Amino acid sequence: MYKAETRGISVVVTPRFVEEESAPDESRYFFAYTVEITNNGLDRVQLRSRHWRIVDGRGALQEVRGAGVVGKQPVLGPGESFSYTSGCPLPTPNGTMEGTYTMATADGESFEAAIPAFSLDVPHSRRVMH
Repeated sequence: MYKAETRGISVVVTPRFVEEESAPDESRYFFAYTVEITNNGLDRVQLRSRHWRIVDGRGALQEVRGAGVVGKQPVLGPGESFSYTSGCPLPTPNGTMEGTYTMATADGESFEAAIPAFSLDVPHSRRVMH
């Protein structure tokens, strides 16, 4: 479990290796991650977009940007949470992901909420950092 908090927006990520979706002999490793976003602040906010930085075990960077998450742009009042599960294929048995969510307050102010850096690792694989 990995956690970051920005301006009262808590982001907790729990990654896991999905063996049944992976084919190591074809250099395809699939990871799922569950994200829980909680509004610990006093203002209502909406998640507008995401920006991911994905680095595979060879150090290759892939950036992903898009509106919302899993087709949604959830609105969170104080104390409310939203969680979702998504996935990431990699050509290596390990890598990392991190990023930001662009959040908007009810009065139109935007800010970036940090998504903590987290590790994607096949169990029992040798980790190589770049």
